[in-house]
This record gives sequence, C-alpha cells and structure tokens, in this order.
Amino acid sequence: MNYKLLVLDLDGTLTNNKKEITEHTLRTLIAAQEKGVKIVLASGRPTYGIAPIAEKLQMKKYGGYILSYNGGEIIDWQTGEMMYENVLEDEVLPYLYQCAKDNGFAIVTFKDKYVLTEHPHDEYVQKEAILNVMEAKKVDHFLEAIDFPVPKCLIVGEATRLAELEKEMYNELKDRMGVYRSEPYFLELVPKGIDKAQSLAVLLSKIGATREEMIAVGDGFNDRSMIEFAGLGVAMANAQDVVKQSADYITLSNEEDGVAAVVEKFML
Repeated sequence: MNYKLLVLDLDGTLTNNKKEITEHTLRTLIAAQEKGVKIVLASGRPTYGIAPIAEKLQMKKYGGYILSYNGGEIIDWQTGEMMYENVLEDEVLPYLYQCAKDNGFAIVTFKDKYVLTEHPHDEYVQKEAILNVMEAKKVDHFLEAIDFPVPKCLIVGEATRLAELEKEMYNELKDRMGVYRSEPYFLELVPKGIDKAQSLAVLLSKIGATREEMIAVGDGFNDRSMIEFAGLGVAMANAQDVVKQSADYITLSNEEDGVAAVVEKFML
C-alpha cells in the first residue's frame, strides 16, 4: 500500500519521555516528507502547544496539518487556514466553573500562548503550562475573561477527588459534551463528539484522501478511535493494553524511536 498520510499523537508517541523528538526520528520524518508524505499532528494539546513540533518538522515547507484539542480544531499548517472548529456551548461554561469552584479545583482554558485561570500558581496548572510551553496567566474572573470561542476547558487537581467529580459531571453532561480524564489529574471538558477519528474523516474529505492511505500511530486511550479508523493502525510498545488490542501493528516504544521504525518499515 502506498501510504500518503502519517497521523501522529505527540506525548508518549512522537516525543520521548523528555518530551523531545530524537534526531533519528526527526531525520526519518523529514525523509518521509521529502517523498511526499503529509504529516498530521493529532493531540489533546492546544494549537500553541503543538506549534513548536510542527516547526521542528518543517511542516510549513512540506505541508501538513494540526488536529489540536483532540480534533476540536483542524489547521492547514502551510496556509494557516482553520479547516474545522468545534467549540463548547456558552451556556455550559458557568456550570463547569461552579463544579471546579465548589470542589476547590482550578479550571483553565486556552488563548494564544496563555493558559487562562484564576489560579496560575496551582501545581497542576503549572504542569499543563509546562507541557504545552505556555504561560499560566491570572484572570480575576474566569467567566468574564472568556470573550472568545472555547474549544475546551480543563479542571485540574488531585486524582482521587477528581475521579469522583468526573463521575458526577459525566452523569450530568453526557448528552451535551465530553467529560473524561486525559491524565489522572486532568479532567477534559470538550464539545460533544470530539474524537480524533471523526476529525480525521473531515480532513480526508477536504483533501480528497482515503483512510486506506493513512497510518495512525498512538499510545493513549484517546488514540484508539484513529488507530481503528486508519488503513494501518499502530500502537506504541508503551501503549495501554486496550490500545494495543485495537492496532494492526505494534511498534517500538517512544524511548526507542518507535515512530521512526514505523516510517522505515511502511513508508520509506
């Protein structure tokens, strides 16, 4: 099969445990792009947190796409065009804020290079800011500060208590939006139907490609849908077992240049 699209999760997949792309993986991905392969970076991160990796991979030069917020936004990185956007309903934001406040958790959202929150020094807010190479910015009133479309909010805090809040919020909101934890201490609050596979289907229709021409590589629960959707679905050796069960192929771990191994085997 002549694969034309390579869809990559970032954390635990493309990057190693230091959150870096190794030189070997970088060289391999540049070689693939030289042959005409288009890279799609698909992550739960905000767009600003994905941009440095897109730049490192020279995706403006070669053409490629960013699926940020787990597919809530699709951006043509070469032209800057917003190809797709799905945002939270304004009406639900006060409830999200109140849930966080009542339980003593910080809630954040994202704008440009900033993580907006009333609690910028919270240790879990700092984790999110550092992960995305963004700056935690204090706002006096969270709801008043949101005068823009919101692709997602994040409630952060101690894992055991956050798990209890997740159950409560899921039961209340399951028909209106997505509520799930991406890490034990991060509760993602996203528009209903946000899913990497669904957004990839939108992308394929816009660029005239097929899922059979696509390889998708990931390690996390939120990668399962795209791994099952792709012509060739690949799980990292460090992936959760349920993700491996969904895959057509299991590659090396993110500490062993697993993405490079896939590209060398199937694309070069």
